[in-house]
Amino acid sequence: MSSSSAAPGRGDSAEKPPMRDALVAAAFRLFLERGYEQTTVDDIVALAGVGRRSFFRYFPSKEDVVFPDHEHCLADMTAFLAAGSDDDPVRRVCDAARLVLLMYAENPAFSVQRYRLTKSVPGLRAYELSVVWRYERALAGFLRGRFAGLPDGSLRADVIAAAVVAAHNNALRSWLRSEGKGDAEATVDHALGHVRAAFGAGPVAAAGEGPGDVVVVVSRRGAPLWRVVQELETALGRG
Repeated sequence: MSSSSAAPGRGDSAEKPPMRDALVAAAFRLFLERGYEQTTVDDIVALAGVGRRSFFRYFPSKEDVVFPDHEHCLADMTAFLAAGSDDDPVRRVCDAARLVLLMYAENPAFSVQRYRLTKSVPGLRAYELSVVWRYERALAGFLRGRFAGLPDGSLRADVIAAAVVAAHNNALRSWLRSEGKGDAEATVDHALGHVRAAFGAGPVAAAGEGPGDVVVVVSRRGAPLWRVVQELETALGRG
């Protein structure tokens, strides 16, 4: 994301940003000054010094100018997943989710500005949710292919994809609420670690730690799952 969070100076013709970036900068300047609902596409193109046709060449709607980077990021994520030969598909989707985080972290000021705007405009929140759903579908589609033929493969794919998105978004919102301070990557990695621990290989043991105790639970064939879980919890509790 290279768009500036402020409109370019009128006297900086030699440093004039590309038209797409200029439209984003003009839009956010007006959103801050007038409010999102009070700003029209005509207002944006007038400030950017271009015509309406130029605006719609880059953005199908006013909502799209608020999220100018998601289409590119979604394409990058899809390509990243398609190129994956990782034996751990859960790790692969977690790494794919980090691409979204990196997009936000590249320009913290703009990302925080957009976060505030989206929170205050219900229509933008709904639009953002539709974008999140597309990311989730991309992750789930990859996992469905990797889990094809396995019992409940599609269900597992959907559950893991939803967990990855939930963990990523929880960490991302925490970072945005902190005004973009702190280590965004560490925050998201910590959240995604819970997903890997639950569905994947789990976190790697720290250097110097030996293997943990092995617990063996013997249960009768046909015992209900709740009974097996209870016996396992009891065995772990004794340990």
